[in-house]
Amino acid sequence: MRKIFILTVILLITLITAVFLVPYILTNKNVEANPFYIGVTYTGNSVSDAKLLVDRVKNYTNLFVVQSLNFGRNETALTEICDYAVAQNLSIIVNLLNAAHVNSTLLIWQLPFLENAEQRWGNRFLGVYFDDEPGGIQLDYDWASFFAKPYSAGFARLFPGYDANDNESTTRDYTAAARLFTNIIKFNLRPDKWKDAGVTSFTSDYGLYWWDYLGGYDVMLAQLGRTPHTIVQEMALVRGAARMQNRTWGTIITWKYDEWPYLDSPENIYQQLLMSYEAGAQYTVIFNYPPIEGNPYGILTDEHFDKLEQFWNDVMVEHNRLAFTDYSQAEAVLVLPPNYGWGMRRPDDRIWGFWGPDEKSPQIWEISRELLSQYDLRLDIVFDDPEFPVAGKYPQVYYWNQTT
Repeated sequence: MRKIFILTVILLITLITAVFLVPYILTNKNVEANPFYIGVTYTGNSVSDAKLLVDRVKNYTNLFVVQSLNFGRNETALTEICDYAVAQNLSIIVNLLNAAHVNSTLLIWQLPFLENAEQRWGNRFLGVYFDDEPGGIQLDYDWASFFAKPYSAGFARLFPGYDANDNESTTRDYTAAARLFTNIIKFNLRPDKWKDAGVTSFTSDYGLYWWDYLGGYDVMLAQLGRTPHTIVQEMALVRGAARMQNRTWGTIITWKYDEWPYLDSPENIYQQLLMSYEAGAQYTVIFNYPPIEGNPYGILTDEHFDKLEQFWNDVMVEHNRLAFTDYSQAEAVLVLPPNYGWGMRRPDDRIWGFWGPDEKSPQIWEISRELLSQYDLRLDIVFDDPEFPVAGKYPQVYYWNQTT
């Protein structure tokens, strides 16, 4: 009888454990599948200040992004900072934007630097942040002024019928615009010596993620904070592009204001970090620029650091993940027309930066608002492309020209 009693107790404990554990595993299956990186950028010009920032965040972050343009041209300083960050158990990403664009090639020391990075820092070296906002520049550049310049004649021939002063130009070749955009990215990424060495390429953007990936980027960080459209839409676009093209994505929290305090409130930033985590981002970073005289920590305040530490404790230390919801696998997808490079930030946003909205724009705007409201973080937004069919990828598929 005692043996039967003991076995019964063991069985009951097992069942009770399963009741609580199985939902935890199912709800949070994405959490353990990939590492989650959270960190800050350093954009100043002082090695000592960079180390101070590392010391400030090393107990509640696991990523340090050396985004200073000057350090991208200074091997000794860059190596010293990376050594120090890795010694504090942080992973690193380095910015080579400025150096690579000096002569449109890598400086003489950078290729050996990248080739030796894995041997020196192991898997703590995550990759290179290269260039910035290619999609945003395409959408918001003053193309009217550009096409008015004499030297733009050859470029303009790529778009016969284009009139910078006429939103209803007779010829709107979205396929040509997409091809041009992706080819420019491929050209800018042409220091492929480091790509060939297997170094992961990062950048951040606020539009056209689909074609950022097609151009060759491995990881896109969606900018949160200052863009007028919703954070939910930003994540739907970047996550959808990453999922369909088998790439990786994350977020970077940027300015909300053009002057001090620059960043959003600590409470709102905490919510943005949490939304990124729940939506399945593998990286989330706080953009810490510009350097502030007298403050070695940049624009980050004590209150920001407190919220960053709170997020780390809530998510990475306490493992209180039952309090969070896994939205990493969207329940529905909205499929937009092929090569439809519309900014989607407002109803009158531009398409590929060249043209105003067309006859499809109002319908896309309405259905996207309805679906984002209905599904929230459970919606992806992708583009019709035979290379990346949506069939079998989502429980519910909506097309831009259908009603919800």
